[in-house]
Amino acid sequence: MKKGILLVNLGSPDSPEPKDVKKYLGEFLMDERVIDVPLWARNLLVKGIILNTRPKASAKAYKKIWWDEGSPLIVLSERLQKKIQELVEYPVALAMRYGSMTIKKGLQELVDKGVEDVLLFPLYPQFAMATTETITVLAEDIRQSHFPNLKIESVPAFYNNPGYIEVLSNSIKRHLEGKNYEHLLFSYHGVPERHIRKSDISKSHCNPSDKVDCNCCKTPSKAHEFCYKHQCKEVTRLVAEKLQFKEGTYSTSFQSRLGFDPWLQPYTDRTIERLGKEGVKNMAIVTPAFVSDCLETLEEIAMEGEEIFHEMGGKDFTTVPCLNDDAEWVSLITKWVNEWATSETVLA
Repeated sequence: MKKGILLVNLGSPDSPEPKDVKKYLGEFLMDERVIDVPLWARNLLVKGIILNTRPKASAKAYKKIWWDEGSPLIVLSERLQKKIQELVEYPVALAMRYGSMTIKKGLQELVDKGVEDVLLFPLYPQFAMATTETITVLAEDIRQSHFPNLKIESVPAFYNNPGYIEVLSNSIKRHLEGKNYEHLLFSYHGVPERHIRKSDISKSHCNPSDKVDCNCCKTPSKAHEFCYKHQCKEVTRLVAEKLQFKEGTYSTSFQSRLGFDPWLQPYTDRTIERLGKEGVKNMAIVTPAFVSDCLETLEEIAMEGEEIFHEMGGKDFTTVPCLNDDAEWVSLITKWVNEWATSETVLA
């Protein structure tokens, strides 16, 4: 069977104009795995409220970070795809979960090249309902409806893969070399606490509201395979161990909450504010929930986060870029792809 790879990232509006942002937000927020409430409530919230108020503000944010070549997320993902394609003999396509670069188009591109066996690669280190799961579920629905003879195998969460931890650690070390920072904040995209409970296959392990000392994250459990909070904390722990960080010089937080339901805490904006108030003058921040820089990293963190820090008396605010098309990251993905193609094993 001829093999091919489909890289899948989040997606982006076609332009930073309000009409395109509104269309994109509508598709994104109506996903039942993003806003997991009954359809009538989702329609009321998204179509009745959010899409009538948020697109203009979001468009303004997108315009701040938009590149001449287009959306940073799309451009960086395309660069990653091209570099991987140069190193492997199998067709490599790129798709987005939301927006015009659909998963169906990506699969069709591979099928048109004779591919019968696809490695679906969600570009997320950690598992979450609103990221990995929504990609794999949609891909299977599309396969059944349009490509019934296609075989699809998905790359699992790779948050604790030694190769990934090494690449991430090396990137952090390289970008912070020579920087006189006092605290490194690991900021991950937030999810509602109920997502953690829903993903708990044990139905009894996860306690996402345990904000200070999350014992369930430290207690071995089969629930960890799908626990986003555990996987985020584990990335922080493994990197800190790899780079030999001293206790108290780093911490974990979660960003981008929406609505009034409780989301994973501590919140990134409040953590940045607290660090400034406590007298930290130089801080750095890394965003390991993303492998490609996007609105959340370039605007919410690098711009809004820095503004909060300076308002609280902070001086130097350093952001570590995502892995993007880093040579070591490209090499690692290439290694995984070749291992799968030759042994049928994914991230052994």
